[in-house]
Amino acid sequence: MKAFTLPDLGEGLAESEIVQWHINIGDTVTTDQVVVTVETAKATVDVPAPYSGKIIHRYGNEGDTINIGQCLLEIDELRTSSAVSTIEEREPESNKNASATVVGQISQLDKHVDIDHFSYDEVHAIHANSITNTEHPLIATPSARLLAQKLGIKIEDIDGSGANHLIIDNDIYQAYQQQTPGTELLKGSRRNMAKNMAQSHHDVAAVTITEEAHLYHWHKNDDITVSLVQAINNACHIEPALNAWFDADTMTRCLHKTVNIGIAVDSTHGLYVPVLHHAEQYHNEGIRRWIDRTAASIRGRKISRHQLQKATITLSNYGAIAGIYATPVVTPPQVAIVGAGKIMDKVIMEGERISSVKVLPLSITFDHRACTGGEAARFIKALVHSLEHPTLDKIE
Repeated sequence: MKAFTLPDLGEGLAESEIVQWHINIGDTVTTDQVVVTVETAKATVDVPAPYSGKIIHRYGNEGDTINIGQCLLEIDELRTSSAVSTIEEREPESNKNASATVVGQISQLDKHVDIDHFSYDEVHAIHANSITNTEHPLIATPSARLLAQKLGIKIEDIDGSGANHLIIDNDIYQAYQQQTPGTELLKGSRRNMAKNMAQSHHDVAAVTITEEAHLYHWHKNDDITVSLVQAINNACHIEPALNAWFDADTMTRCLHKTVNIGIAVDSTHGLYVPVLHHAEQYHNEGIRRWIDRTAASIRGRKISRHQLQKATITLSNYGAIAGIYATPVVTPPQVAIVGAGKIMDKVIMEGERISSVKVLPLSITFDHRACTGGEAARFIKALVHSLEHPTLDKIE
């Protein structure tokens, strides 16, 4: 029997959320058959079986967060009796304890509790919890023990979900949720959003400029999101400093000729930012089709990793829900994000004449390390001009 652990899914991502199991205990699987779908960094990934065999055990339920190296499945590999005998004869003793390797990897999870927060007596109490009960020995990863102590969880009452009833961090989180009604462990896109926002707050020198676009040519059925995409594309070509990436470690910036616009999409699962690659190649109808198709993928949690990568600038159209002005958060390595508030009627003076016009509030937050105030002001000026003087449709 072999233990199949969550592999490294790329980009240094340490954890994933189980979206859907495609197999049950007792099923027989073949090599490369998809056994589970997980979500990581807001993208869904199908994980295949590494070999054929019968599913003996699976670890984690849909919605659980798992880490690289954590055991997903135990599979009784299909092979002939002679092959089994030969392998066992040749297999080194160190390779026979597959669970030892799994435990070693699980203990290096990315959720850590600082042991300096505890006194000697508290740490001693954690080790005292290792006393075995009558059913199973109490086996837990070091991080799970410290997490239980910090959250006030009685670890000896937990039946671990790992191999041989190993207690892992996720078991502690689940026990905490049951103990404290209303407490929600952030998972998937919400967890990723929390990390990205914290990183941005720490790393970016954010400055926000606001402006208004007077929509003299506005019609009731006009698509404001499509208009914003076209206006951002035009502004990026007029002032490319905002369509850029910045690397603080090397103090370099990259100005992009291609405009890849990340469009923030709200969903019940959290915030997603799919990317419209080569926005300059789309006409209005093509943009709307892309938005509708992408929104459907997000609702079905079928968004791919490629669709969430390589944004050069971002749009947050929060005004579709509510809000006038905002200070949107820049996501490195990007240097700018455009925010659009709700369209309002405004009374203005035109010479000596008073008139009413539809007004679109705009905000642009930029990383002042990579952009000057003049560059940001020229960008928002171009953005306003494009919205107030819409050009002919583009060819997709």
